[in-house]
Amino acid sequence: MNELQAAILRKARESSALKQAFFAEHASRIETCAQQMTDAFARGGRLFVFGNGGSACDAQHVAVEFMHPIFEKRAPLPAIALSCDMALITAKGNDRDFSMTFVEQLQVLARKGDIALGISTSGKSANVNRALAAAPKMGLLAVGFAGRDGGGMPGLCDHCFVVPSFSIHRIQETHETLLHVLWDAIHILRGEEDVL
Repeated sequence: MNELQAAILRKARESSALKQAFFAEHASRIETCAQQMTDAFARGGRLFVFGNGGSACDAQHVAVEFMHPIFEKRAPLPAIALSCDMALITAKGNDRDFSMTFVEQLQVLARKGDIALGISTSGKSANVNRALAAAPKMGLLAVGFAGRDGGGMPGLCDHCFVVPSFSIHRIQETHETLLHVLWDAIHILRGEEDVL
């Protein structure tokens, strides 16, 4: 085995070990979060998801999973990624303040009983944290995905899941698994078949 192959296997082991430790620690909290999200959807709530860069891509991924479930027996649930409208985001960043990008969208679009899910690998993204801080005041369930030490995010959310790693890739890999696990748990709690 050469050096590159050894590095490939090491990174795969690191990713797997981090995810196993993360879910072993947080399974109960994930279940509680899933139940509260399920209850919000049952009352007509909608999910608003947001992040920057790779986390913006993860936000879009979350929205697609909920809006377009891959199994025909699972119902779609309303979800919108706030990071998709580049014209609006760049207008706000140019004319006002980029850190207000997501909170101002929530103030216009969200209503009491909705869900706000913010994603930041550092937990320090100002526009994500401002939106999460405003969400509970608006009557929204606030959920955060962070990494490293969580930054300022844990104190802002009803549920904050911090991946304890300084590798952005390992954090993102765990976030992606978390979004799949959370999505699946919500559908099972809704009484849909556990097909995964």
